Amino acid sequence: MICDDVPAFLAEVPPLGALAGLDLGTVTIGVAVSDVLRGVATPLETIRRKKFGIDAAALLALCDRRQIAGLVLGLPLNMDGSEGPRCQATRAFARNLEKLTPLPITYWDERLSTVAATRALLEADASRKRRAEVIDHVAAAYILQGALDRIRHMKANP
Repeated sequence: MICDDVPAFLAEVPPLGALAGLDLGTVTIGVAVSDVLRGVATPLETIRRKKFGIDAAALLALCDRRQIAGLVLGLPLNMDGSEGPRCQATRAFARNLEKLTPLPITYWDERLSTVAATRALLEADASRKRRAEVIDHVAAAYILQGALDRIRHMKANP
């Protein structure tokens, strides 16, 4: 089930359980997971993309192993807030994935998530090679943490 916003998504996921954040790229999918209390997002891994069926199988196997309760996909909006071809590709990925899993899926604005992840890795003095290895799942953690912060704010201010 695709939920257009976080409140609708929150109504569909159980009150406890880990969420996964995804940074969809054309070559890779960065994956981050939360703890079951949904406080902190942690970068997990990067899946090298092949074909949708193979990508989805790898992603859903990971969700099964981690007992994921819902998915947050980074939505690559343009800087002016409009949707371009990358948003359309993300929405198509979500529609195809929705056919394969009962997990609720929502979107989170991912503008500047890769910039923030790169800045954090530079501050951590990560080598260029190391940054290239981890940037996608670190960006996924920024995406997921944004959604987790929104969920926490919604619960604190109903």
